[in-house]
Amino acid sequence: MTATRMITDRYLVGTRLRVRRAERPDVGGCELKLTQKVPAGQPGAVQGLITNTYLSPAEYDLLASLPAAVLSKTRFSVPPLGVDVFEGPLQGLVLAEAEFTGDEEALVFVPPPECVAEVTDDSRFTGGRLVGATRQQLLAWLAEYGIRPSGPQ
Repeated sequence: MTATRMITDRYLVGTRLRVRRAERPDVGGCELKLTQKVPAGQPGAVQGLITNTYLSPAEYDLLASLPAAVLSKTRFSVPPLGVDVFEGPLQGLVLAEAEFTGDEEALVFVPPPECVAEVTDDSRFTGGRLVGATRQQLLAWLAEYGIRPSGPQ
């Protein structure tokens, strides 16, 4: 069974912090957390440092009141992939991210043939960068990979 999450990320202005609200319409419930991501010091599919703090609704509301850039997406969990379908100015963008228990697994992973482009080493496709991207920037970035989306440009 595929798990589905409706995710709203609030990237707090001037920080490396993100406040996330992840709703589970398929089973009910909501996860609230504060995350800090520090990139890995080397290229490739190697995870950096990630710190998560789970929040109460009151803590979330307080942090969510801070100035932030907002990114909305639906995540479908299809192990080992999390497939994100973006909304707003990023509508039409679909990214898949593989999750592993260790770097060794990540280094030998072969993406499924449905994957159109490998963007692991392209920091423009991280949430922290995508949240500030315009539609035109996204289309230009995709064009560099030979991808020309159909529909409204």
